[in-house]
Amino acid sequence: QVQLVESGGGLVQAGGSLRLSCAASGRTFSAYAMGWFRQAPGKEREFVASISWSGASTYYADSVKGRFTISRDNAKNTMYLQMNSLKPEDTAVYYCAQRGGGVAYTDSRKYDYWGRGTQVTVSS
Repeated sequence: QVQLVESGGGLVQAGGSLRLSCAASGRTFSAYAMGWFRQAPGKEREFVASISWSGASTYYADSVKGRFTISRDNAKNTMYLQMNSLKPEDTAVYYCAQRGGGVAYTDSRKYDYWGRGTQVTVSS
């Protein structure tokens, strides 16, 4: 079955950087679009970024545009999220997700498989 495992979260000061990774297994990684979502305490899960099967198309939430970069390495079955200029409002559990097609979407309902998440905490 499909497994998604996030890593790279942690505690960082405002203005700092982190790189999240999502290692996938269970089916042909290169065929499917991927996404990052996050959920802060007391809030609903929200879209962060997504990437098409080839990496040619990427999408970002307005709140992270210009600061975060999504990428993937299909040879390593891994997706990444480079997060720069982090702000306290970026504090959340970050989840990676995979959908059953190659086109990337911003809607979490389009994604079939989810990881367990990794905590990112940004201190002020």
